Amino acid sequence: MADGTLKKLVRLIESAEDGEHRHAAILVAGFVGSAKEPELIKALLAALDAASDRRHAIEALGRLGADEALPRLVELVRQSGPELEIAAQAAGRMGARGAKAMARVMSEVAPSVRRRIVAALALGGTQSAVLATVHALTDADPGVVDAAARSLAAEVPTLSEAHRRALADELIEALDPKAEPRPAPASEAAMIRILGVLQEPRAEEIYWARLDPSHPKALRAAALQALGTFPVPASESKLARLLDCAADTDFQIVAPALMILRNVPVARKNVKHWQRLLQAHDVATRLFAVEKLREVDSEEVALALLPQLRHPDRKLREEALAALRGSTAGRQALLTALLDTTNPDEAWFLARAQAEAATELPQAERERLFERACTYQDADDRRAEPLLFLLRAADAEGTKARIEERAQALRKKRDYAHALAYLRLLTRAPACGSPLRFEQAALGLKLSGHDTSAVARNGDECLAQFARLVQDTDFDLLGAVGKAKWLDEEDLFYLGFHFAGENRQAKEFGKGVLELLIKRAPKSEHAKDARRKLKSEGLA
Repeated sequence: MADGTLKKLVRLIESAEDGEHRHAAILVAGFVGSAKEPELIKALLAALDAASDRRHAIEALGRLGADEALPRLVELVRQSGPELEIAAQAAGRMGARGAKAMARVMSEVAPSVRRRIVAALALGGTQSAVLATVHALTDADPGVVDAAARSLAAEVPTLSEAHRRALADELIEALDPKAEPRPAPASEAAMIRILGVLQEPRAEEIYWARLDPSHPKALRAAALQALGTFPVPASESKLARLLDCAADTDFQIVAPALMILRNVPVARKNVKHWQRLLQAHDVATRLFAVEKLREVDSEEVALALLPQLRHPDRKLREEALAALRGSTAGRQALLTALLDTTNPDEAWFLARAQAEAATELPQAERERLFERACTYQDADDRRAEPLLFLLRAADAEGTKARIEERAQALRKKRDYAHALAYLRLLTRAPACGSPLRFEQAALGLKLSGHDTSAVARNGDECLAQFARLVQDTDFDLLGAVGKAKWLDEEDLFYLGFHFAGENRQAKEFGKGVLELLIKRAPKSEHAKDARRKLKSEGLA
């Protein structure tokens, strides 16, 4: 610096007036001055005595690397006042001497002061300051370790390539399994975080070695975060370790593991490893696994996805169901589970799960479902209903026709009880037509006790069904009775006897049934009784 300029700066710094100009002069001196200019250094040291100028003077002395200021800086750090951080940073800029001085101070002060020192020291920007902060990573106080790690991480982008390599060398050496003494887990985690920021390729195996569950969670999490900057693993053993982390119960381990696995493709040879994620504690992990596995159309994947349908989380259930529906093996697994379950409630659950895509069921599978539903229906097993529900969702009209055919076949075999049970499956629907309701009433008539007492007849459900059909003027009830050749004389007499004693339309129906009986079997005992009934009711 020219002598004239230097003298002007010194005068301004020493001036007792105009604080703004003095501060500006101190700032300029720090950028354009030199540690080899004793008058300037003397003026700046004197400025340390004034509280208003102290921060500016500390910054200037630090930039100049003035060794003469080091004792004063050490004293300011020891005092742990408001200038501690800026004084420690200035000392860090003084190279090895400054770093050693701060190390001595740290060995003497309380942990709270050590935290403040290390947080500022690395910001000095020199290799010595950075390495001194690295040594602070082994401090017994986790707070000091954390402060040092944050300070170093913030400083890494500003370091030269040589400084970055020196820092990486120091950390890798400290993390060597053979190094003594071994760093504490908190220190190891902090060192790994810094290596991760450095993106040091040589440290990859260090990270993998610390994923084992025997290591503390903070250490595993730091290693996973560092591995996120590397290419996806190709070996099956490394993939298995990542999947173990993704299935962990601690989300600080789960999250970085999932971020890495996001770019790892699922292959048939490693699909078993991926299936473990479907047992994970965290719902996010299970959802991730469903998303990854939905592209694999295999029986083992489908069987692994099935239990997710019972999970309390609605989104997981929906995603698992969508994945199962989206694959051939998944659809088959859903159907097989429905057919194999022994629990009616489980059957309903599985049937409803498939209802939306029921129209895609192949005809062979529909036949299989119907036969099983009939087996359950014949055994009065409640599992029949969910199977029929699914069949109706696939083809409502076709299923209705099949049930009706089944009922007619059983009726022809005179298995009236089972035939009636099938018809009841159809007549539950409010829109069911009168022909089917007649079939149900007629089957009920076959199973009736035919007790002609007034009390018994009034409680007979089949007669109540006939009474409702009588009111349907669009349905030829008497004609339907005439065509039902499987109704015998006893059935006709019981039916006609009841309605002949009723009023108006019902009475006419009863008369018609009794006359039909007489016409079919004129010499039978029931025909004689029918004539007497007609005569007693004034219908002869």
